[in-house]
Amino acid sequence: MKKLITSAGLAVLGAASLNAQQIYAPAPGLTTTQLSKPWSVSAAIRGFYDDNYALTPKSGIIDPVTGEKIKPRDSFGFEVTPSAGLNWAMEQTYIGLGYVYSLKWFEDRPEHKIDQSHQANIKLNHAFTDRYKLDLADSFVVTREPDLVAPSNAPNATIRTRQDVLRNYGNIMFTAGLTDQMGLSLGYANTLYDYRDNGAGSLSALLDRMEHLGTVNLRWTVAPSTVLLVGYQFGVNDFTGNTDTLIPNPHPTAAHPTLISDERNNFSHYAYVGADHSFNPQLDGSIRVGAQFTEYNNLPGKNEDNVSPYADANLTYKMTTDSSAQLGVRHSRIATDAAALDQENTTVYGSLNYKLLPALTGSLLGQYQYNSFENGQPTAVGSSITFKDKSENFWLVGVNLTYEINRFLAAEAGYNYDRLDSDLGFRSFTRNRVYVGLRASY
Repeated sequence: MKKLITSAGLAVLGAASLNAQQIYAPAPGLTTTQLSKPWSVSAAIRGFYDDNYALTPKSGIIDPVTGEKIKPRDSFGFEVTPSAGLNWAMEQTYIGLGYVYSLKWFEDRPEHKIDQSHQANIKLNHAFTDRYKLDLADSFVVTREPDLVAPSNAPNATIRTRQDVLRNYGNIMFTAGLTDQMGLSLGYANTLYDYRDNGAGSLSALLDRMEHLGTVNLRWTVAPSTVLLVGYQFGVNDFTGNTDTLIPNPHPTAAHPTLISDERNNFSHYAYVGADHSFNPQLDGSIRVGAQFTEYNNLPGKNEDNVSPYADANLTYKMTTDSSAQLGVRHSRIATDAAALDQENTTVYGSLNYKLLPALTGSLLGQYQYNSFENGQPTAVGSSITFKDKSENFWLVGVNLTYEINRFLAAEAGYNYDRLDSDLGFRSFTRNRVYVGLRASY
């Protein structure tokens, strides 16, 4: 099957240029323009150059029809991105609605020159009292760019594959102050993935799923700047492709030689301890450390299980209201687009937003992922070659400069570099992109 592989470099591009003005508290995600009124509109246009727009492996791939070798192709193009938002900030309640549309045109494509994306977001925060709070959010995306597919709470999600997909992520969190020192958080998150690609071994067969995640955290405030916690999460991956994955069955005596989508179903128990600490008014830190127990409860023949480390930590440094930096790391077991049950993933990510001049802001974003396929099966039926001890290294780097011409208009330019080095065949690639454009906001 022809694999279309990508990076998350556009996440850098999108995050750096979604708004020309700095995002800051007290209403996270809102700019100064958006805070001045309950509605806002924005539109951007940019020209770009992409040296691997088809996301072809650097070794090339063989066309199954003609037998010819297809190599990476480059293209110039342009992108138009209008957006609109509604924001109501009341004494105890905040409600936010947002929609972003993107149209990209590629000059080099002989057919299907246009890619389109839709993003819709809903957010509700309500404080019943000083001790009882409720947070609701939903994010709906239709796109083919993997950086838009990964939910914001999952920096280590699978983001190497470019294909048309519908993704919906919703979550609810209730926080209660039991006493002045003790608190309880109860949460539930649901994520749906539905890829257009179909057929045996397709992305739909491998990645279509519904994820459920329940969370219970018991928090203890040991000092005004320090909170300790103990937590538990229960996660379920329910694969819905209902198609042959072409993954060889780990039990050779089973009736079917390869796995069907739902035979990769699994559930995980996460147990961890952690802390949230404010080192000073500018520097905040958070850490969670524990273990993830995963059981593959629907494999033919017998169940299998795995125990792996779980960690999630980050530091945020607010230099000024216009400049900040973040560094984080996350380790867990997640779904994969490769022919394996899943993958163990370590992601290190960071960002820097800095106001270089009163009108000039620069941003730098980066991410590194290490993925290992310790639960991989033989690469072909009857083969002795397995995914065990196979791994991938994935880097992305993005730089953006934004110059505010006035409070409504800004110019921007940027560069993105993505690279995947994989032990698996026909996956490694590199990609370079540059862009320049204008953004108007009101």
